Amino acid sequence: MALKVAVQMDHVSSITIKGDSTFAISMEAQARGHELFHYTPERLSLRDGKVTARAEPMILREEEGNHFTLGPSEKIDLSTMDVVLLRQDPPFDMAYITSTHILDRIHPKTLVVNDPTSVRNAPEKIFVTEYADLMPETLITKDPLEVAAFREEFGEIVMKPLYGNGGAGVFHITREDRNLTSFLETFALLFREPFIVQRYLKDVRKGDKRIILIDGEFAGAINRVPSETDSRSNMHVGGRAEPTELTAREREICERIGPELRKRGLLFVGIDVIGDYLTEINVTSPTGIREVKRFGGTDIAVLLWDAIERKVGR
Repeated sequence: MALKVAVQMDHVSSITIKGDSTFAISMEAQARGHELFHYTPERLSLRDGKVTARAEPMILREEEGNHFTLGPSEKIDLSTMDVVLLRQDPPFDMAYITSTHILDRIHPKTLVVNDPTSVRNAPEKIFVTEYADLMPETLITKDPLEVAAFREEFGEIVMKPLYGNGGAGVFHITREDRNLTSFLETFALLFREPFIVQRYLKDVRKGDKRIILIDGEFAGAINRVPSETDSRSNMHVGGRAEPTELTAREREICERIGPELRKRGLLFVGIDVIGDYLTEINVTSPTGIREVKRFGGTDIAVLLWDAIERKVGR
């Protein structure tokens, strides 16, 4: 069956298709004969209980620099869509949260992926704390004395914004580092929210594994190895992708969290694992599916659309 699919995303002209998961997901939808509509978050509107967006019909091509054609913009009632893909990148700020409130008005009659209520209630670095026994020691606070005591206890720590993304603002701080107070002052100026602080995991030098789950089931994984000059493994800051297999511990983590992801309507989730520890559960706009396929893994876009079509069919 052909579906009408609206994609809420950063503008399609801004993406680099080689590594973009939204592009891969949309290409698979197009290959199945589904009709694509493109709009950016600021075009979303709510009036008198009706959710609309100014959207363009979208056709995609696997040609970098010539990868899309958009038709004329038109105002569409999103309740007439079969599926809305919630795919704009974080930051997870009030604009992002507001869009989830608006999309709540059409879900589940129109299937929103991921479920907007669950996206709002499961920020990456907070949702994961429901599995404290799977995590490294973690502190969420804005109290500098608590951060100082945490470093005193564990020696090396990682400090990052609670609602950040893509490795931005992530600092590895050693016991001897004299910049902690300055970092805390800067974070206090930049962010109204608390920070997240974790015990530094030396295994990050071996890689930060991105594991993807579709409807609560393991679908694929890629290892991201940081460069020699950076503590972060994110690929857009120089991390290197390499193929990987799951360990017994990683399978245990997937089995633990999978049922809750399914219960919450989180169809497409990317978790981050360093060594034996779960560090994040990414639900807003997970990435990594093109890298998994590039290294001979499963075509995760196919698995995702199989899951979406099952849900729409029900």
